[in-house]
Amino acid sequence: MESFSPRMAHLVNALQTLPGVGTKTATRMALYLVHKDRQSGQVLAAALQDAVMNVKSCNLCRNISDTDVCNLCTSSRFQSKQLCVVETPSDVVAIEHSGGFSGKYFVLHGHLSPIDGVGPSELGMDLLEARVIDESLEEVIVATSTTSEGEATAVYISDLFQKTNVVVSRIAHGIPVGGELEYVDMSTISHALRGRTPIDGV
Repeated sequence: MESFSPRMAHLVNALQTLPGVGTKTATRMALYLVHKDRQSGQVLAAALQDAVMNVKSCNLCRNISDTDVCNLCTSSRFQSKQLCVVETPSDVVAIEHSGGFSGKYFVLHGHLSPIDGVGPSELGMDLLEARVIDESLEEVIVATSTTSEGEATAVYISDLFQKTNVVVSRIAHGIPVGGELEYVDMSTISHALRGRTPIDGV
């Protein structure tokens, strides 16, 4: 990037490490922060440094947190007997925004993938099992992805509690709300048929 000084080129390259940010977007961001709004650039730099230095994993749910135990784990919902297992912290954000769940979480930070060297220990399965037993939880809701790795992870979690009284359920996958059947892919239709539920009477 010969048109930029070494510092600007370094900033553009650094911004491209963000997901979904290519050269053009990174260049626009860099020029805006350095040329048009340096104050915002300084605020962003300080916030980023603070987050990178101080944000860690919650000791209970492994979600991102500023403290040893995150806000979700210390809230009144801590008394809930349901725990939702997700792959990433962004999954927690999505479920929280839906407003459809009021229990606890456990973040795996991935899914089982032997080819990539990701096994049960890397996902904290021992911590998950211990937490469910120690807190006498009644239901584990598995909200992993519908990929083959996500499905394998769900099966592993189910097997983990097979000899206990804990109910292990899987979130439903299927036709999106407002979707039309003719435009839905075959795999999604198959999932929807397998996850069908009775129609409640009026």
